[in-house]
Amino acid sequence: MERPTRQRDTEEEEAEQSSENTGQQTCPECESESITSDGGGELVCEDCGLVIEDENIDRGPEWRAFNHSERQSKSRVGAPTTQTMHDKGLTTQIDWKDKDAYGRSLSSEKRSQMHRLRKWQERIRTKDAGERNLQFALSEIDRMASALGVPRSVREVASVIYRRALNEDLIRGRSIEGVATACLYAACRQEGIPRSLEEVSDVSRVEQKEIGRTYRYVAQELELKMEPVDPKQYVPRFASELDLSEEVQSKANEIIDTTAEQGLLSGKSPTGYAAAAIYAASLLCNEKKTQREVADVAQVTEVTIRNRYQEQIEAMGIH
Repeated sequence: MERPTRQRDTEEEEAEQSSENTGQQTCPECESESITSDGGGELVCEDCGLVIEDENIDRGPEWRAFNHSERQSKSRVGAPTTQTMHDKGLTTQIDWKDKDAYGRSLSSEKRSQMHRLRKWQERIRTKDAGERNLQFALSEIDRMASALGVPRSVREVASVIYRRALNEDLIRGRSIEGVATACLYAACRQEGIPRSLEEVSDVSRVEQKEIGRTYRYVAQELELKMEPVDPKQYVPRFASELDLSEEVQSKANEIIDTTAEQGLLSGKSPTGYAAAAIYAASLLCNEKKTQREVADVAQVTEVTIRNRYQEQIEAMGIH
């Protein structure tokens, strides 16, 4: 009989603790549970109007704002955390502008002092060689992403993939630049941003063969789910660079859909396949572009375009 009683007492204590934690209070005058905070640090009973506490902590700001822009300008929170920085953006940074809070120029003595502080701040942000290597890799990803013109989300995904590879010890025996470039290429494919391996290698300091080999290794070890690249993703960008109309783009997409259903896409380069479809569509829509012009934009050879073009027009039944 003691066990259920002890169990019941324990449950009652836990219920009391949970009610205290949730902040449920009753009015000592009318025993009502309708207790609200008026925003000024007071707890007031809604039924009888009794002020229960008048020295409650006011957790709001000490300033007032009447619209969104005022609220944003007066906010003192920092930037959101980001994976693109080795410290996730949590450490302090000293600005390189030699001006004070009011925009006035600093004196020569203050400028030399701020220069020393900046230098030591940069030194103490990385405590060991591992953090310095991570900082270098993330800066490389940011540099290459800027050169490729990919959005911020791709940089975040690439940084997350690199951190996963670092935790799994996949960097050992490979160059930091190679793994960083492979992670950026994987992020582009995951986010549906069409960038070919040739384009990524152009902005990298690593050979294309090493990038492809490292990418396959990282994707396999981290079990990244990569779908085959759709050639239609390249059509808008190539057509825009060639200054072609919407009619040519829709015709190129139609050619890709029709020929892919017949199995011609299997084993073919998506960039070359898209380039050949654009070349064929430009001829059909009387907006002729030479094979050399299309090849330069797509970064493929004219031979590739000719071969894919012949296959596509035969499959479409065009003579």
